[in-house]
Amino acid sequence: MPMSRAEKLERVAAIRGLISAVDAIYLTEFRGLTVKEVQQVRRSLLEGEARMRVMKMSLTRRAMEEMGHEGLSDHLAGPTALVFAEGDPLAAARTVREQSRQFRNLVLKGGIMDGKFIGVEQVAEFANLGSREQLLGKLAGGISAPLHKTAGVFASFTRSAAGAFSQLLERKTSAEAS
Repeated sequence: MPMSRAEKLERVAAIRGLISAVDAIYLTEFRGLTVKEVQQVRRSLLEGEARMRVMKMSLTRRAMEEMGHEGLSDHLAGPTALVFAEGDPLAAARTVREQSRQFRNLVLKGGIMDGKFIGVEQVAEFANLGSREQLLGKLAGGISAPLHKTAGVFASFTRSAAGAFSQLLERKTSAEAS
């Protein structure tokens, strides 16, 4: 039974809501996967805080165009599933890449991050980065290292100054005693 115009508009609005609620979306083709394999892919994505959804591509294209994501028509053709990164987008990219390696029929077609299309190569680069926590740790370490060095310099200055003052005091007391 065909959808009414109102129902189509409602679904397009729902798709726009899904798209705007996440930081990244990965486009995959799943032609040739068995139902069991799709279930396994979905389970592993859920563990990485991502969800795989199969939607009507004509409505998805319309929602993307309304949001300003032009030029995605070629990538939204055929049996395409969208992977919505609900948590860490880098972790979702890693999971999608791992699953596409495990299941050769799951083909990564690219992604959308910050409203822009990113190619398969860029998704692979994101997948190779560490987790968000690891990246924040590296950033914090990079920021704190110069502070620790500066603190060490000040500490050595105060130790040196204290030693010098102590020697002066000893000389003075020994000079007064003689």
